[in-house]
Amino acid sequence: MLVLPGKGILAADESTPTITKRFNSVEISCTEEMRSAYREMLFTTDGLGEFISGIILFDETFRQASSEGVGFPELIRQKGMIPGIKVDKGAKPMAGHAGEKITEGLDGLRGRLDEYRELGAQFTKWRAVISIGEGLPTVACMRANAHALARFAALSQEAGLVPVVEPEVLMEGSHSIEHCECVTELTLKTVFDELFEQRVLLEGMLLKSSMVVSGRGHKRTAPPEEVAERTIRCLRRTVPAAVPGVVFLSGGQTDVEATRNLNEQAHPAAVGVELFLWPRSSGAGPETVAWQRRQSGGSARGPLPSGSMQQSGSAWDVFAGNGRGTCGGVLVKKHSKVFRYLELQFVLANPAK
Repeated sequence: MLVLPGKGILAADESTPTITKRFNSVEISCTEEMRSAYREMLFTTDGLGEFISGIILFDETFRQASSEGVGFPELIRQKGMIPGIKVDKGAKPMAGHAGEKITEGLDGLRGRLDEYRELGAQFTKWRAVISIGEGLPTVACMRANAHALARFAALSQEAGLVPVVEPEVLMEGSHSIEHCECVTELTLKTVFDELFEQRVLLEGMLLKSSMVVSGRGHKRTAPPEEVAERTIRCLRRTVPAAVPGVVFLSGGQTDVEATRNLNEQAHPAAVGVELFLWPRSSGAGPETVAWQRRQSGGSARGPLPSGSMQQSGSAWDVFAGNGRGTCGGVLVKKHSKVFRYLELQFVLANPAK
C-alpha cells in the first residue's frame, strides 16, 4: 500500500537536466553510470523500506540495474517498497496562451503503460503546472491540463496501475496567498470534475498537491500557521472523501520554508490525523553532499551540513548541524519520527474524512 501510517513516497524522478544541475553544483560528473550509482546509494539505504512506501522513478532509472545486476524496480520491491514511474513528457508552452504550459505525453501512453507494468511498475505520476499572473491562469489552460491529468489517470487504471495526479500551482509571481488559495481551489475543483467525467476510480488514485503559499515575489511571506490553515481548508473543500491520500510537493520552497510549513500542517491538533513528511532538498541537498563524499573517497556518513535544515524548539524537530543527523541514508531520528532529506513529500490521510 502507498498510503500507510508512518510512511511516505520518495520522488526520485528528476529528469536528466535537473539532476545534472544538482551534480554540477558539487562538481560531480553527470554520466549515466554516475546517475545509476547515485540512485543505487539512495535505494539501498539501510532500513529505507521501514519509512518509504513507494519510489517514483524516471524512465532512465527504471531501466537501470544495481551493481549486482538487479533491476531497480526489483531492487525496490526486495527492499519492501513499491516501484512507480513518471510517465508525462514534460510541460510545454501552450499554443495561443502566452505564459502558460500544457503537459504532453498522452500520445502512445497506453502502450508505454503496458511496458512499464511488465517491467514492474505498480503506480504512475503525471505533473501539470498552473501559473499565476496578470490574466493567468486562463480557464482554457486549467481545463486542458485537468483533462490530460484525468486521461492519464484513466489510462493508468486501465493498465492496472495507481495514478498519482499532480496539479502544481507554481510559486513564481508576485501574487498574494489569498490569490493562490483561490487558484488552487479552482484548479483542484476542475481536476476532480475531469476525473469524474473520465470515470476515474477515486479510491484507486492519489493526489499530489502544492501548498497554498504567497508568490515568490510578493512583499509578504505568509507565516506557516496561515499556510497550514489555507492549505487544509482548500483540500477539505475540493478533495472527495473517497481519495485515500494526499502527498505534497515543495513547489520551490527552501528547505526551511517547506519544513516549517509542513511542521504546522503536521501538528495533530491542526489536522486531526497522523501525518508523515519528507522535506525536499532544493539544489545540492544533504543526500547530494553524501554522494560527493563517497565520490571523493570518503564515507557518505557524517554530520549533516550545518544549516541545511534547522528548526529549534519544535516537537517535530528537523535539524542539521548538531551532530545528530547522518548522511548516507540521510536518515534522522527524533521522537520516533524519521525524516528523509530527499524530495518533499508527506502522506496525509485525507482531511475531508
